[in-house]
Amino acid sequence: MQETLRPRTVEEVRSAIEWAVASETPLALRGHGSKEAYGRPVRATHALELSGLSGIIDYEPAELVLTLRTGTPIAEVEALVAQNGQELSFEPMDLGPLLGLTEGAGSIGGVIAANLSGPRRIKAGAARDHILGCEAVSGRAEIFRAGGKVVKNVTGYDLPRALCGSFGTLAVATEVTLKVNPKPESSATFCLRGLGEAQGIAALCEAMGSSAEVSGAAHLPDGLEIGEGALTLLRLEGFPTSIDYRFDILLKRLGHLGTPERLGSDATAQVWRRIRDCQPLASGEAPVWKISVPPASGAAYVAALRNRFDVKVIHDWSGGLIWLRCEDGRHHADEIRAALAAVGGGHATLVRASAAERRDVPVFQPQPAALAALSARLKHQFDPVGILNPGRMVADVPAKVEKA
Repeated sequence: MQETLRPRTVEEVRSAIEWAVASETPLALRGHGSKEAYGRPVRATHALELSGLSGIIDYEPAELVLTLRTGTPIAEVEALVAQNGQELSFEPMDLGPLLGLTEGAGSIGGVIAANLSGPRRIKAGAARDHILGCEAVSGRAEIFRAGGKVVKNVTGYDLPRALCGSFGTLAVATEVTLKVNPKPESSATFCLRGLGEAQGIAALCEAMGSSAEVSGAAHLPDGLEIGEGALTLLRLEGFPTSIDYRFDILLKRLGHLGTPERLGSDATAQVWRRIRDCQPLASGEAPVWKISVPPASGAAYVAALRNRFDVKVIHDWSGGLIWLRCEDGRHHADEIRAALAAVGGGHATLVRASAAERRDVPVFQPQPAALAALSARLKHQFDPVGILNPGRMVADVPAKVEKA
């Protein structure tokens, strides 16, 4: 059973890490616990819970800048910016449904630590593209600030981006500054039914190459609540007249593939939220993978795997992101990663699996030797004793745990 430390200020975080360094005690970092089952299990006798570091520090809607503590619930953040007609344009994914937890339970710090981004990434970029600055405590028990509160800030290394996707293995972020954007006035979805995977993904890629300014491009072979059969979906956002014009562009380019349908704003919000959170694959406990491949190769990649075992998938990011559930309950890590070579490479991350599987199987795509060595050096610079989330990303077990 872990003993939990609950700091409420950055100085208390620093003191906790200082103690952990001196005693070589590994710490499992936690916000609201919504992502504990994402990544390798952390072997630690103590947890550092950051939910007490919550609240908005500064919000300037006119400047499109938001500064807040990392333990702030993401649901609270999204509600605040929505009240001001704004949004987090990277559309942070909620892992709750996929991991069998309550929706909206995560914190903004967890979103940044995991670099969680939704369907709009193809247009707006990832979470790391929206972080302007941060305050954090390194594994050396040193408080540091990086970045600022302006979009262009090029002083020194881009440490805020480095912390995105590091899963708390480099430093404990206590405060972040994000850029926000005006929320689109309206939205609609161009929908085609019944296309095969290859044809559907080809349609997505053609749309992305057009002037339609698509903000979401997904293909679901197994359909969604809005109807049976395969769905090829293209989201349009902006002013109503602009959406009408761009819908006609898609109609002219893709209308010959079937009978297009138009989903209004409410249906669009519902469908893309389900795609964002991978809800069509959330039921059950079968392993789920997040796989990045060249967009045009998505159909061929999935077809190769279907020849070996049964899968259900969602194609997002115009085919470049594949959410894949192994229907037989096995993780199939070797086959999934071996098949990447045939489509020009890619990355496969095991998002949902049992603790035993996440301990034995590389959860994240193994890095080439040179990149792995660089990552190890970066880790050592930030956390030389190895106390921050040891083993979360790679199998580096802290010395004290091994001796115990």
